[in-house]
Amino acid sequence: MLENSFVMVTIILVINIVYVSFFTVRMILTLKGYRYMAAFISMIEVVIYVVGLGLVLDNLNEIQNLIAYAVGYGLGVLVGTKIEEKMALGYITVNVITKEYDKDLPKLLRDAGYGVTSWVAQGLEGDRMALQVLTPRKMELKLYQTIKELDPKAFIIVYEAKTIFGGFWVKAVKKGRLHREKGV
Repeated sequence: MLENSFVMVTIILVINIVYVSFFTVRMILTLKGYRYMAAFISMIEVVIYVVGLGLVLDNLNEIQNLIAYAVGYGLGVLVGTKIEEKMALGYITVNVITKEYDKDLPKLLRDAGYGVTSWVAQGLEGDRMALQVLTPRKMELKLYQTIKELDPKAFIIVYEAKTIFGGFWVKAVKKGRLHREKGV
């Protein structure tokens, strides 16, 4: 079966897509602090890597195998990042600056289950409201949609929240229950 060059190229391509997808997800898990999950994935990843590299090195005289390995690597990065997007691990901090000062905006976002801190800010054209919203990444797109519905001209900047201490709902965040408690 491995004598057929098309089959060999396909196997190498698929193996490398899987390997690099695992690699990408493992790296992201490591950066987000999921050590044990990352360690488990790395055990699977290294087996896939050794098998794929072995196939290429055993058949190094066939240029199509090397090309398949390289293409698989690139596709694996794309697949891995898509998987991570779907997993949406961690939390983000969204800074929002409104076009008009609207006292109802923080309350509406809090009622939707978001942690919101707000203050008066001075913009070029007068008073604005600045908000800082903490939310799980899984809720990121829904938050953007909610903000845009409430203030279509809002200016939004997003940061990844690496560590969270204090705050009134930090226990819910630490237990991964944010938004589940309110049924959002």
